[in-house]
Amino acid sequence: MEIFRDRELASRIIKYLKEKSLNIRVMHVCGTHQDTLVRNGLDEIFFNMGIDVREGPGCPVCVTTTREIEYAKYLVRNGKTVAVFGDMLRAPGQKGSLETERGNGGKVIIVYSIEDALKYAKGHSDEDVVFIGVGFETTMPSTAVTLLNGPPENFFVLSTHRLTPPAVRGIAEMGRVMLDGIILPGHVSAIIGSEPWEFISRDYKIPQVIAGFEPLDLIMGILMLVKQIEKKESKVEIEYSRVVKKEGNLKAKKIIEDVFEPVDIEWRGFPVLEKSGMKIREKFSSHDAEKFFQDILSDLVNIEFRDPPGCRCGELIRGEIYPWDCPLFGKICRPESPVGPCMVSSEGACAIEYKYGKMKRLKGVNKYA
Repeated sequence: MEIFRDRELASRIIKYLKEKSLNIRVMHVCGTHQDTLVRNGLDEIFFNMGIDVREGPGCPVCVTTTREIEYAKYLVRNGKTVAVFGDMLRAPGQKGSLETERGNGGKVIIVYSIEDALKYAKGHSDEDVVFIGVGFETTMPSTAVTLLNGPPENFFVLSTHRLTPPAVRGIAEMGRVMLDGIILPGHVSAIIGSEPWEFISRDYKIPQVIAGFEPLDLIMGILMLVKQIEKKESKVEIEYSRVVKKEGNLKAKKIIEDVFEPVDIEWRGFPVLEKSGMKIREKFSSHDAEKFFQDILSDLVNIEFRDPPGCRCGELIRGEIYPWDCPLFGKICRPESPVGPCMVSSEGACAIEYKYGKMKRLKGVNKYA
């Protein structure tokens, strides 16, 4: 019965929005939102009523730089055991991936959590085990707790963790995509709350709504943005109130702060973003792979790493293009032979578009024509 009520409400909202003759552009910052949009056809529904919804820098694997991938690969080549999530295994570096290193005899293991990597390290004390810490505020607490609990001497973390608000600020400051509103990630906001987003609305006059991941959540989120736009308001509203509180998760935030400190860092598709990377604090340096193995990694410090030729993942992450605007999409770049990380990760816009809309894409049909 609840499902039918949701459908009825969604239909009423969509009808209401259609009657408004809208012409707005919205960005979201979450791969799960993109999956919900494309899988349920909401991207087309919104576009056909004048609401252009773009995916921004919301895929952790996608924003991880070629340099960071090359660091992980180099550790494998130097005899370290690298533990990664499945998406990260196939993320392309400058040439090849961690999967390539494993095929060449390197020790790369797939884990489903940092606890899996920790368990492996405890059972293989003769190996140096490096867990690649990928993700935004949602995955930072588990990494932080592991380090706080005193892992074994042979366990290390290569942190590629990043903060999401600075990336949204980067989009706003670059000004290449003019935005009328932003749908904010519900799971990230469950950790950090709504306050860290407020400066975006205040400084850049962009309405924002924190939304959940069901189709109705996104429809409600769009409705709330439209109402802000009509009232000429710019603030942060919480649609996902069943999970997100203004103050966030205080315990999780404290754990993150205890273990990590913000640093300036480069993102794929962006220049260096101020205070956007999360570096492991000095008191945990004995488990910080970048510090502990700095003699090894120093070989790569002065090398300039380039993204795969022809890959437009950086533009896609900035919301400047659609997946099918890339000439490699669905041709050279496919899930079985990805050129860039946006086709690798389950949260990448290219992988999602290929999965749910590939027949239209391969036929050369622009779904929005």
